[in-house]
Amino acid sequence: MKLLKVIAVATFVAALAAPAFAAEAQHKLAIHVDQNDPQVMNMALNNAKNVRSFYEDKGETVDIEIVTYGPGLKMLTADSPVKDRISAMSLEDDNLVFAACGNTLEGMEKKAGKKIELVSEANVVPSGVVRLMELQEQGYSYVRP
Repeated sequence: MKLLKVIAVATFVAALAAPAFAAEAQHKLAIHVDQNDPQVMNMALNNAKNVRSFYEDKGETVDIEIVTYGPGLKMLTADSPVKDRISAMSLEDDNLVFAACGNTLEGMEKKAGKKIELVSEANVVPSGVVRLMELQEQGYSYVRP
């Protein structure tokens, strides 16, 4: 009887965990932007859009994180040349994340002598380089446009 209880509990726990496993994306992509160049920023967004479309057409999912640091942080500032695309793409894709390097942001604010406003979609991470390392350690493929 004890064995049946153990099996029943194990089955119940597995059933609860199944949706969590099903929700994990089948593919993961980290895109690195470190240049203040609208062409590079647009290429990164094009890469994200094309990868998402490719897997969506196959009925598969993809998590994409665009990590910015150094001059590339300009991509996520309030006066970004691609802020409208970022806004539109974020509304279309819940699995698209924009990471802003906290080290770069701190340096920019110190140099400017004021707070630098970021787009609302930006998630500040302590370090852009460390974030890229973490993503690769989690199995993300890496692209630098």
